[in-house]
Order: sequence, then structure tokens, then C-alpha cells
Amino acid sequence: MPLLTINHKTVYRYTRPVAFGEHRIMLQPLPGHDLRIRASQLEIAPKPMQLRWIHDVFGNSVAIATFDERADTLSFTATATVEHSPAEEFALTPDDPAYFYPFLYDDEEFPDLLQFVTPQYGDPNGELSAWARQFLDAEAPTPTFKILSGMTHGIRRAFAYRKRHERGTQHPLDTLQTGSGTCRDYALFMIEALRRLGIAARFVSGYIFIPGDGVDGYVGGGSTHAWVQVYLPSAGWIEFDPTNGIVGTRDLIRVAVARDPRQAIPLHGTYLGSADAFVGMEVDISVVAAGEEMEAWDGTRQVEEV
Repeated sequence: MPLLTINHKTVYRYTRPVAFGEHRIMLQPLPGHDLRIRASQLEIAPKPMQLRWIHDVFGNSVAIATFDERADTLSFTATATVEHSPAEEFALTPDDPAYFYPFLYDDEEFPDLLQFVTPQYGDPNGELSAWARQFLDAEAPTPTFKILSGMTHGIRRAFAYRKRHERGTQHPLDTLQTGSGTCRDYALFMIEALRRLGIAARFVSGYIFIPGDGVDGYVGGGSTHAWVQVYLPSAGWIEFDPTNGIVGTRDLIRVAVARDPRQAIPLHGTYLGSADAFVGMEVDISVVAAGEEMEAWDGTRQVEEV
């Protein structure tokens, strides 16, 4: 079973010692039948006065740190080794209730899926809906996988991947109109398009493993990554990465699932001091096959966390 090690280090620097408010840390992989945590560690400096762990409303692991010490540097280093055994790419059969679109969700499941079916962002001129409907066959029911695969690969082909320095995720209409965005922007855009077709979808935050020297042509490495989960009757939650055209969990390591990207921020907190005290943030992330950690984890790369 493949073993992967994730190293994630974030350092905040200040011109002078400042006090720190509460920080929420969402960096621990989310275990499941395809992902098992073998070891994990979280180091924080200066040492927090209190560190407690909770499960949020979606079942994600969240560490909450509070501080009583001032410092001019605040660092978080999370390390985890996981067994990653992704299933083969899923395939629906004509006997499955969701084989063709449109389909109906079970009456018992739909109340729990409602928040993931309901669009969260405005589309006053119907541009998102029109983009989503282009993946439907006009004359007959459309195989559901054709829609999902078409969106996943269509975004990868037609949109230009770019890292943004602005915080947060841009509005799905901005992604559509500019034809560009980050992995988080792509994920939110696809989620909102699917919701306009009545298909339950949610946001996933985590990491991507890039084998070798990037022979698969992946983008989004060296920082946190984001993709989409879609819920289908009889199939459950299935992963789709529109940034890289991945269907299923191959090379994708989940950390958090959420209705909206704002609920899956990897690291969030405050400091008490003047705005000019903040110098900047450095983020260093590596995902490597276990045993290659020392070679890949040199602590020198600085990347934008998106």
C-alpha cells in the first residue's frame, strides 16, 4: 500500500513581538477507506498556552491554539504519513439510479444533501446555468458520468490556471468571465455549475502528490490543493479534480470537506498589533513517497498558499 508523507510549514513574521489571537489549524488528513493515517505531528512555535482538537460540522479535524506569549515569529509545522490506496475509477452501470441525468435523490438522503444541491452564489443572467447545460444531450437523457467527466476535463482544457495573490476564492462568475483561476476557483466554479443542474457537490481541500518530475502534467503542487466531491445515489461521494482532470482520488489527499471554501481554510488566526507590524508569510509544502522526505523537505521554498 503506497505510503506518502506530507510536510506543511507556515511561518508568519513580524517587525516586533506581537500578541496572538486564536488560531484554527486544518491540516490533518481526513481518513477513510482509501486513506489511513500512519503518523501525524503538529509543532507550533511559540508553544501555545492551549491546544485542543475538535471535529467541525463536516467531521473535519480542527486544532484550535491559544497563546499567552508575544513573539516576532509564529510557525506551524504539520507532518503526516498516510497509506493512500485510491479505488479504481468509478463506473456506473445502466442499473444504477444515477446512470442517466436527470435522476432523483432518495427521499431519506435528500434532506441531508439539500445544502450541497442549493447554489450559494448569484447568477443573475444565467451564465453559470448556460455553461452547465452545454454538457447535456439535447435529444435524450445524458449519461451522468458524461456530464461530470465533461465538466472536469472541459475546465482543464478551456481555462488558464494561475495563482492569485489575493486571499480567498473568486466568485464563480469571475472564473467564467476571465477563463482563469486557481484550483480553489475551479472547484467552486464546478460546484456551482453542478448545483444548478440539481447535482449535490461539495468543496474538498487537501494536497496533491506529483509523482517523479511531474510526468502527469499536474499543476497545483507545492501548495494546498482543492477539488470537488459529487454525491451520486449508489455511488456515494466521488472526487473530481478539474484542475488536473483527475476522476477519483488518485494522487489526491483529503484534509477537509465543506459546503463552501470559506469553511475549509487550512490556517486562520489573528494577531494583536499595528498593521505595519506584519512582514509576511512563508509557506513550504511537500508531498513525497515515504522515505524521500529528507531529500524533498529542504525548508527553502516559498510559495503562495491558495
